[in-house]
Amino acid sequence: MTTTTNGLLDRYQDYRLRRWLVQEERLSGMFPRWRTRRRRRALVLTVAVAITVMFIAGVLCAFNLREAALAMLPAALIFIPAWGLLRIVSQVQDSAPAATLDELEIAQRNTARSIGLSITQFLALPPVLYLIFVSSLFPDTSIFQSAYAGGVMVLATLLAGGCAPGMILGWNRLDPDPES
Repeated sequence: MTTTTNGLLDRYQDYRLRRWLVQEERLSGMFPRWRTRRRRRALVLTVAVAITVMFIAGVLCAFNLREAALAMLPAALIFIPAWGLLRIVSQVQDSAPAATLDELEIAQRNTARSIGLSITQFLALPPVLYLIFVSSLFPDTSIFQSAYAGGVMVLATLLAGGCAPGMILGWNRLDPDPES
């Protein structure tokens, strides 16, 4: 017996699969020189450094170093294209529908997603605790020191955990077979 929920979920999965296949076809020929393991690893490191700079900027803002907020702009300007390029050259495997992956790729993706969730939970806890305790123990702290600094730290940790599956898969993926 098919329920409304199953029919709705099945239709959504079919739609998602069709949309992903169109996107894969459109992106498959882009940046062929960037699809090597070495260049993907360079992109992973670039993304990691950009996220780290964002987090450090948040920590420095917590100490009322207002100039540290300026580090967010170049970090974001580096992060956005590096992350986009990494996703393109690693074939967006971290968010691919299961129907497009083989058993090994599904296992790798699920492991990477699990690690990403663990990273998110582990890294987001200190900034959230910072926000809670600063606002309750030091209510006179400036909004810049509490809300902005904590928000930047939480943003960086969410980006780290959210990007971790793509970074792991991009780092571990083998070089594509040379076409004969």
